[in-house]
Amino acid sequence: MAAEAKKAQPLAIRETTIPGMVLIDLPVHGDNRGWFKENWQREKMVALGLPDFGPVQNNISYNDQRGATRGIHAEPWDKYVSVATGRIFGAWVDLREGESFGAVFTAELGPDTAIFVPRGVGNSYQTLEDGTAYVYLVNDHWSAGAQSEYTFLNLEDETAAIPWPIPLVEAERSEKDLAHPRLSDVAPMQPKRTLVLGANGQLGRALRRILPEADFADRSRIDLFNEETLDRVRWADYDTVINAAAYTKVDEAETETGRVDCWDANVTGVARLARHAAAHGLTLVHVSSDYVFDGGKRLYTEGDGFAPLGVYGQTKAAGDAIVMTLPRHYIVRTSWVIGEGVNFVRTMASLAERGVDPNVVNDQLGRLSFTDDLAAGIAHLLRERPAFGTYNLTNEGPVMSWADVAKLVFAGTGHDPERVTGITTAEYFAGRQAAPRPANSALALDKIEATGFTPRDAHEALTAYLAAE
Repeated sequence: MAAEAKKAQPLAIRETTIPGMVLIDLPVHGDNRGWFKENWQREKMVALGLPDFGPVQNNISYNDQRGATRGIHAEPWDKYVSVATGRIFGAWVDLREGESFGAVFTAELGPDTAIFVPRGVGNSYQTLEDGTAYVYLVNDHWSAGAQSEYTFLNLEDETAAIPWPIPLVEAERSEKDLAHPRLSDVAPMQPKRTLVLGANGQLGRALRRILPEADFADRSRIDLFNEETLDRVRWADYDTVINAAAYTKVDEAETETGRVDCWDANVTGVARLARHAAAHGLTLVHVSSDYVFDGGKRLYTEGDGFAPLGVYGQTKAAGDAIVMTLPRHYIVRTSWVIGEGVNFVRTMASLAERGVDPNVVNDQLGRLSFTDDLAAGIAHLLRERPAFGTYNLTNEGPVMSWADVAKLVFAGTGHDPERVTGITTAEYFAGRQAAPRPANSALALDKIEATGFTPRDAHEALTAYLAAE
């Protein structure tokens, strides 16, 4: 760069022909002494659209001579590449699984240009000046074992056909880089996965059907009660974790031992999980509950304040507050969950079949949430990526009482709905220890519906559920 002072170009981001990879124009301020630049400025660059990729390591590759050529290596992390001194001819080949596999982009980089290289894009360069210092930030720590996860491409690959300014026969390069596979033989780098905790619960089973490519972990493998099981996870393999695990024994949570377990799983366990999500830049999807409210409103929005009545509700509210501190999170608040396994609908269907005429609470109001719809809504959020935050998610339709639902189950299984008798909560739990429950659990669905997802009507979903039994 010339020593005389000149006006620096503005900070700007330019798209490339490889999805997710962008060039960054860096302002370089020069005078008679030399020059200065902000090589990495998170706040300004993220505001312009650069991913907030969370670098943890800074590396420098110094090259004595013009013509030094580094091979095409795709690493399992993101890279932010710049030049401290000299110039390079950079070449990048998309080696990720997908439609853009094999796409090539080339550009010259000097101190006034940087490039963001997503995980799985092969990175290589050739120095154009002596004494070139190539600098790169990465968002995972290098280790010898990590090299086994690299994807390599031969420097001379005919399909990529990189137009090296200095022919490779005249360049300084490693023979190893000429022995790597051609593009036709490269195994594409797989995308990061979604990890689902609570794989054997009602929601976990529904998520298996809609996210078959995800990694599902039950409590025997990852247990929110046991921090060691979380520490053993290779978090770098994931970009998203769905927490479908929780302590849900509402009445037992009011007992001495139940209270301890409930807080450990729903609060301390969530804090353990959030720590890993924050450290690795993961998106955390956390399932919440109507029990964070006291039931004093007829319809709850995402912005309503917490007012839990019992221990379970307190722990869910505390867990939500922890998750809200993460920059990348979706809290999915739901109520009255129905899926595979023991649940209210199956219990009512069994009573109807056995000739039992039940007394059912008629002063608790809400909507059913079928796990297939919950799973579909979560998949929608992860696919569309609307603004992070809290989203209510239940089935649509009229607000009903538990007694109303019971009557629909009786009618839907061919039995007389008048066999169901509605009683108050106080009458139902008379003489028994029970957790306090919100009288109104209906959740407004406007926010998630504005993202393009409308769950099924609860009555329609109930009919389909009973037909499948």
